[in-house]
Amino acid sequence: MIKFEQSGREKDWRADGQPDFLGAEKWWNSWGLKRGKFGFDVEGKVTGFGNPDWARTHSVATSTAPAVLSVLKAGAVCCINGENMHYGTPTNPCAADRVPGGSSSGSAVAVGAMLTDFSLGTDTGGSVRVPASYCGILGFRPSHGVVSTSGVIPMAQSFDTVGWFARDPFILKQVGKILLQLQDDNPMTLSQLIIAEDCFNLLNIPSHRLTDVLISSVEKLYGSQKIQYTSLGNFIEAKVPSLMHFMDDNTKKQEDNIPSLAALSSAMRLLQRYEFKNNHGEWVRSVNPHLGPGISERVWDALRTTDESIDVCRLLKSELRVALSDLLGDFGILAIPTVPGPPPKLQTEPTTLETFRAKAFSLLSVAGVSGFCQVSIPFGMHDDLPIAVSLVAKHGSDGFLLSFVETLYKVLKKQSEHS
Repeated sequence: MIKFEQSGREKDWRADGQPDFLGAEKWWNSWGLKRGKFGFDVEGKVTGFGNPDWARTHSVATSTAPAVLSVLKAGAVCCINGENMHYGTPTNPCAADRVPGGSSSGSAVAVGAMLTDFSLGTDTGGSVRVPASYCGILGFRPSHGVVSTSGVIPMAQSFDTVGWFARDPFILKQVGKILLQLQDDNPMTLSQLIIAEDCFNLLNIPSHRLTDVLISSVEKLYGSQKIQYTSLGNFIEAKVPSLMHFMDDNTKKQEDNIPSLAALSSAMRLLQRYEFKNNHGEWVRSVNPHLGPGISERVWDALRTTDESIDVCRLLKSELRVALSDLLGDFGILAIPTVPGPPPKLQTEPTTLETFRAKAFSLLSVAGVSGFCQVSIPFGMHDDLPIAVSLVAKHGSDGFLLSFVETLYKVLKKQSEHS
């Protein structure tokens, strides 16, 4: 986890869209650095991967990750920090008794607690999108492969991305312009906003609490003719033939889930485990690191993964990308919940948590498997807990999605306040 501060606000950004931080001095949080609690390479420091056994068995990095260099060269001030079972759990700034998110939760907490204006994180299965939702901030997962992951410890290369967090859509977009190397904005008009009705039925809160605000905001800006509706599960089941390989009794029996999306999630997890084993299996077996509960079981399950069905997983990824590209077109956006509801309580009973996680991964697998870009947008509070909606756009449409969020956000905020 790496978090960054900007030394000023919007007025301090130059006319060319870059931050005006000339003379800003970089500083390093030595408490975090000594414990190696991050997954981005920084020259001269040990990249600790959130685990002291990893830090103990690896040498210092000889160069800094390009994603980190890009924002530093643009003037960001850097401090490195992050928590897990070895270093403590970050406190959710919206609800102290609730989970703050996944492995990039420290980055999200830093932004949500107003300690910093934006932060970087990694998202393989949802570790930017989920913490963003839980901490009431914006979180962006870019299209797979468009932001360099060089200098970032790999988990599963078919899914690994470098994402970022912000409280303000302007800053979210400016960080994107740096990392994505975007040129000046080109006018792009929304062609359609597609509401995945079946996905919103997975929510454990009333679905209209999210959809009403989103729909009214888009109608206000673009007119009601831009709103479309679909059953995403049925669409994917019909258009992605390789999915049938993963449609078994387990996916069909998952409580209140969408069978085709549960199958999509199964394929994603299988390929993630296989790639994790290839990346880190030898180290895990030789070092036998101390791992947290839940993580330990998943790591050793990964080490037992074979290459059976891996080719089908990769074919499925291609089929899903084609199908969703046809659905959305160049300037269409898909709306789904980021996760099934507000953040769970800390120490939630495992069976209850697993049901929630199964639904969450079904939703997260849509962008994860297709490689599309996705942004999680806070929608205020429900029963004093943060809730969020995600917008998904086709691969390579990151600039369009960031611009759309910036345009939509002010209207969304007003509509949310009156909902």
